[in-house]
Amino acid sequence: MRGLACILMFQTHCYDAWLSPECRKTTFFMYSQLGGTLPAPLFLFLAGVSVALVTGKLRRKGLPAGQIARITIRRGAEVFVLGILFRVQEFLIAWGWAPWSDLFRVDILNTIGVSMMMMGLVCWMVLATARNDVSRFRLGAAATAIGLTISLLTPLLWTTWRPNWLPWPTQSYINGVHNLGEPQTWLFPIFPWTAFAFAGLAVGFLLQEDWACRHEGRAFFSAGVGGVALIEAARWLDAQPRQLYGVYDFWHTSPNFFLIRVGLLLIILSASYPWCRWGAGAWGFSPLIQLGQTSLLVYWVHIEFVYGRFSILPRHSQTIRGASLGLAVIFLMMLALSLVRTKLKGRGADLWEWLSHPKEKSVMQ
Repeated sequence: MRGLACILMFQTHCYDAWLSPECRKTTFFMYSQLGGTLPAPLFLFLAGVSVALVTGKLRRKGLPAGQIARITIRRGAEVFVLGILFRVQEFLIAWGWAPWSDLFRVDILNTIGVSMMMMGLVCWMVLATARNDVSRFRLGAAATAIGLTISLLTPLLWTTWRPNWLPWPTQSYINGVHNLGEPQTWLFPIFPWTAFAFAGLAVGFLLQEDWACRHEGRAFFSAGVGGVALIEAARWLDAQPRQLYGVYDFWHTSPNFFLIRVGLLLIILSASYPWCRWGAGAWGFSPLIQLGQTSLLVYWVHIEFVYGRFSILPRHSQTIRGASLGLAVIFLMMLALSLVRTKLKGRGADLWEWLSHPKEKSVMQ
């Protein structure tokens, strides 16, 4: 699923960065950007699933709730710091034309890190307040409640309950105002984005239930059916003549759009099971699986070759054909980078020794 998120991310960024103004008016561009509504939810959803799996593994080892929370929160803090370093790198590379406020942009890495810390805190609260053993279902129910609450509060925090009394860098993490005084749809604030992480956390715990472990195929099939039901329910709610909010923005703050995307994530999760067990994912080398294993690296690097100073094509000047060729080049470059990273993983000491003593190495051979 991370590999799929990478592919969708590549095409969204490439067409957005390179297509000419005329091509940006086409239906093709519209659908390419519609596909771009899924990569961020996928990354956040999978971060939630990962936290659930790690928490379940540590619980089986008998670790106390506080220690489990510290491990998750520390990992989330590491991702958050990586997000800040990424912003610093982008600012330095774009020195001279990038505004200083870019250092405080709330990007997807920042939000993933914050989400992981929040999930660690919630799991600690549920585990620490229980007298007896806490079921995975209870943890999943708590994650579901938090995710829905975040989604339901989003329209209010973007409009009527906007915390303008906070400094804009802090408020940006709540509703993405940046330094412009209004929520910016290109940022990734806690509301609504962390709701996808809590949705993944809930699904991750439910997939570890005893029934789901005994009946894997049925569990993943049920996830797909639930996703379809969730989409249809959200569409029905959206079609109602009366709305809960005074200001309704379907594409950016609507809980209905959140439910639709969660439904799509569940369908993708359901389809991933047969793909990995019996389909192309199990046939040997899979570019999707390979990219998914190094998703952070390829995200970090590809941005510079698409939006940055080292863009491989001139920005906003390409036809659909030209941008598609650029997309193919980016895909192959990132796949090659991913393979190199996998091959060198864990061999840093050997590489350093070879670089430090090349002559000795050649003599020994």
